[in-house]
Amino acid sequence: MKAFTFGAAAFAAAAVLGASPAAEAQQRFITIGTGGVTGVYYPAGGAICRLVNKDRAKHGIRCSVESTGGSVFNINTIRAGELDLGVAQSDVHFNAVRGLAQFAKEGPFAELRSVFALHPEPVTVMARKELNIRSFADFKGRKFNVGNPGSGTRASLEELLAAMGWKLSDFALASELRADEHGPALCDGKIDGFFFLVGHPSANIQDPATVCGAKLVPVTGPAVDKLVKEKPYYAKATIPGGLYPNNPQPTETYGVVATLVTSTRVPADTIYQVVKAVFDNFDEFKKLHPALAVLEPQNMVKDGLTAPLHDGALRFYREKGWVK
Repeated sequence: MKAFTFGAAAFAAAAVLGASPAAEAQQRFITIGTGGVTGVYYPAGGAICRLVNKDRAKHGIRCSVESTGGSVFNINTIRAGELDLGVAQSDVHFNAVRGLAQFAKEGPFAELRSVFALHPEPVTVMARKELNIRSFADFKGRKFNVGNPGSGTRASLEELLAAMGWKLSDFALASELRADEHGPALCDGKIDGFFFLVGHPSANIQDPATVCGAKLVPVTGPAVDKLVKEKPYYAKATIPGGLYPNNPQPTETYGVVATLVTSTRVPADTIYQVVKAVFDNFDEFKKLHPALAVLEPQNMVKDGLTAPLHDGALRFYREKGWVK
């Protein structure tokens, strides 16, 4: 893992510079698992590490970021003790705690702990502009990208279809393109629309909106209301108007929340210092990526956090009076 490589390199550098073994022993190395480098998880993790490393001379913690396969990978790797922290969708986080869906084989991850919520990840649906699609129901009988199997996006789509009483066969074509493929496919007319969970702004939405005028489609109605009511990891969301070219109006939808998680294996003082680094430099943190600009502390300590708060995080939040 990168954390091991980084630690080994740091040890070698310390030896060259004549640092004592005792000084090296005081250093702690932590790694945050994120997602692909073109998504939001990776820069969000980088923003956290940047603030942790800012005061590493005081607390002795050096933070590094790992680009990974995303939510499920991060939680499984934390469980294996190979990552210290990771970013995960709130629905994946929910399933891991209970041993559901992707985690049914491994069973409940009782040692999983919440740190804080990050940015919202709205269900984002785009359509070819010439089709004049007005709602998700208009995709019935059309060519639609449903996301790759095993992804959080695909799992959320299947929950929506079930709530609507639909099956994949209700689409003329249910393609399984990756996120970096669906925009070009839409502009080339190979698909009529796609479903994607992502923090905003996102290059995967910006590109088709710019290149071929693709339109955002609202995802609302009784099925969505039912999901939001029954599934605690979902919440209503709005994609701001004007965020993308050719989409001047706000788009009503729903979605999950990106969450930072860890395990009881990581010491309380380490997590305390991570949380302190972020919230003591909160204005700076919000400026490190556009998706972080909407964050508010009172929401970050509760939204989508279905695992108990880590003792280190809980200590800081109690000091601030944010939780009792």
